[in-house]
Amino acid sequence: MTLRGWADLYAWQLDRASRTPLTRQIYIQVRSAVLSGALRPGTRMLSSRAMASKLGVARASVVLAYEHLLAEGYVESRHGSGTFIAGDLTGLASRRRGAPRATKRAVPTSAQTFSDFERSAVQSDARPFNTGRTLIDARTAETWRSLTHRAVRRLGANDLGYTDPAGLAELRENICDYVRAARAVRCDPEQIVITAGTQQAIDIAIRVLLAPGDEVWVEDPGYPLTHAQLLLAKARPHPIPVDAQGLVVDAGMRMAPRARVAFVTPSHQFPTGVALSMARRLELLAWARQSGAFIVEDDYTSEFRYSGPPLASLQGLDNTEQVIYVGTLNKALFPGLRIGYAVVPRALLQAFVGARYLIDRQPATLQQAVVSEFMQQGHFAAHIRRMRQLYREQRDALAETLMRRAADRLDVAVPDQGMHLVAYLRDGSSDIAVEASAQRAGIVVRAISRFYRTAHPRAGLMLGFSGFPRQSIVPSAARLATLVAKCVRA
Repeated sequence: MTLRGWADLYAWQLDRASRTPLTRQIYIQVRSAVLSGALRPGTRMLSSRAMASKLGVARASVVLAYEHLLAEGYVESRHGSGTFIAGDLTGLASRRRGAPRATKRAVPTSAQTFSDFERSAVQSDARPFNTGRTLIDARTAETWRSLTHRAVRRLGANDLGYTDPAGLAELRENICDYVRAARAVRCDPEQIVITAGTQQAIDIAIRVLLAPGDEVWVEDPGYPLTHAQLLLAKARPHPIPVDAQGLVVDAGMRMAPRARVAFVTPSHQFPTGVALSMARRLELLAWARQSGAFIVEDDYTSEFRYSGPPLASLQGLDNTEQVIYVGTLNKALFPGLRIGYAVVPRALLQAFVGARYLIDRQPATLQQAVVSEFMQQGHFAAHIRRMRQLYREQRDALAETLMRRAADRLDVAVPDQGMHLVAYLRDGSSDIAVEASAQRAGIVVRAISRFYRTAHPRAGLMLGFSGFPRQSIVPSAARLATLVAKCVRA
């Protein structure tokens, strides 16, 4: 592979006051760049004429230096193409052995905090039944390409400079219209802040709402990255149990009556998939109102409701603006988009936008413009309708296969909403053991016992169905059922 351009950017320079001849200086600089790895094998070198012009020396000095480098194997000449860093530098290994080794330094305690976090590479695994994956059909793909090309053709000065850290006005207006219609959210466009996804929105909410030592409610079991973010902020998360009606508010008031914030996933609880009942929603809002606390509502898969009437948002029931509503387009469209949003109470808006500015300055302008057009022209609503039907079929295929093949071993909870389901192990076998066995067999499942903090864990497998066509779901589910039977017998 030819690497172009990097040699031209290298900081070539000569010391005119040095007694070292110019030819020798050029030779030493190129050799050092090769040995340090600054210029990789295959990199095209500047021509002798261009190098002479760059350094302000006679071309003959450069030619002579290149000849020395060629003779020693640092560079190679390709007839009609030029001079390149040698592709095979194995003969120079002995020279590099003498290079000083990097000093091993102690890792700060703060850096060690990140070591156990879930890696993005796990999410990029394309095997069934990894979670967080999506599909887009040919219609959406072609529309997206067309709108992107149009946005690039229209690229102007406003797209190339700094813009509002809260996001483009037209996208915020489109998102406002969408959440008001689809989720009964109460908001104006000015309350929308564009983020890179729910993770960034939650991070900003933590920075704005909490000080070190503040007590917080989190669901148990619950989303591990929210818990990790709270620990990084030196808050004190209190795991509050979840039952068939969602977060047990009474338990929260007993366990942490002075909590400043509650982080919840009311429409599709992570990971169990249960919905927060209306009685619990009203109870949670009453607690926030009486205690002066805030609620962060993570509505991460609200678009995909498969049966029954759509669940109104918790924020839509809030009359005192104590709920920060967090949503994402990364699940509705595709994770690589990296666009989410928060609906922020007016009293917190200035602080929220200020924090967003300090963290990341602004969201990417071009992507925002494409998404805005996609929503404005009705493509987003049409995409959601098509994907909702497709995901329902994939959910049903997964659930039906598991129940038919392993009904005596798995209790499959079929969700009315979301992008994953949970299959509980009936005999209480280790879900972590099944997770490891499935991984070896080429199947990705997540043991939900990992998501419990203090509550007694229930063994189960979380399986994503949204990112896999039916023809791959059925055989993989059948293999998983066979594997579970073997693990149970063992």
